[in-house]
Amino acid sequence: MAAISAEDAGGAALVTFLDTIAYSEGTSTSPHSQNDGYDVIVTGVDGHHEFNDYSDHPFANGEPPIVIRNSTPPLMSTASGRYQLLARYWTVYKQQLGLPDFGPVSQDRVALQQIHERQATADILAGNIQSAIEKCSNIWASFPGNDYGQGGKTLEALLDRFQGQTATTTTTA
Repeated sequence: MAAISAEDAGGAALVTFLDTIAYSEGTSTSPHSQNDGYDVIVTGVDGHHEFNDYSDHPFANGEPPIVIRNSTPPLMSTASGRYQLLARYWTVYKQQLGLPDFGPVSQDRVALQQIHERQATADILAGNIQSAIEKCSNIWASFPGNDYGQGGKTLEALLDRFQGQTATTTTTA
């Protein structure tokens, strides 16, 4: 479950959408994660990767990216954390949002900002999840509707997940 509170996120539906992203990206369901996906680095050709130092993005200091597909040229990535944020975006968001670290709440805040930038916040709050997924598909490679060619979840699976999480949140709240 997202680390940010529903109040700080702007509503329970936004927290549920964050959980849906993590499900879609496979971070929160990773058997290697020790922290609900917040510690996951993109899986490479050499296997899974995790981190445990949240002081900064794992690739912030110029570490080489992970090779995720041997091709010509190789497909490489610095995607890290619950929402698989690329290192090149982290520095800008860290400064823009005044984030102290790459910890769970900071990762949540970046994902919420990305959702806001795609003008999907109102859709989520109104329950128009399909529209929100479509608007955010260019951010998360696991969302349907992009041309990243990395596979991912179907729209139906994501809608089912969101609805299932909403029902769980409602019954446990």
